[in-house]
Amino acid sequence: MGNDAQGAETDVTRDVDFTAIQNTERFQGLRRRHRSFVFPVLVLALIWYLAYVLLAGYAPDFMATPVFGRVNVGLLIGLGQVVTTFVITMLYVWYANKKLDPDAAAIRDEATAGEVR
Repeated sequence: MGNDAQGAETDVTRDVDFTAIQNTERFQGLRRRHRSFVFPVLVLALIWYLAYVLLAGYAPDFMATPVFGRVNVGLLIGLGQVVTTFVITMLYVWYANKKLDPDAAAIRDEATAGEVR
């Protein structure tokens, strides 16, 4: 009873110079575009989340303000947190598909063909 699954390192990846790939202009541009999206969105999401936590802890009267019926500000902001998560995910998927994946595929194809420039 053995594990016949192929390991993460195949014959193709053994021959790839990953350090050379990381030093290419194309990879640097890919990393720059990835970070230019991820870091600002991360900062905004953390600020939005911390605002919710701080309001819940230090402004409970504000969070308990009724908006309509039994729905209050805290509930709406909490639901906004969930919506924000889905929106960020959809934006990132769109961004990655349009801006990151084409270059990542080209880098991968060049690396597996031995054409690192």
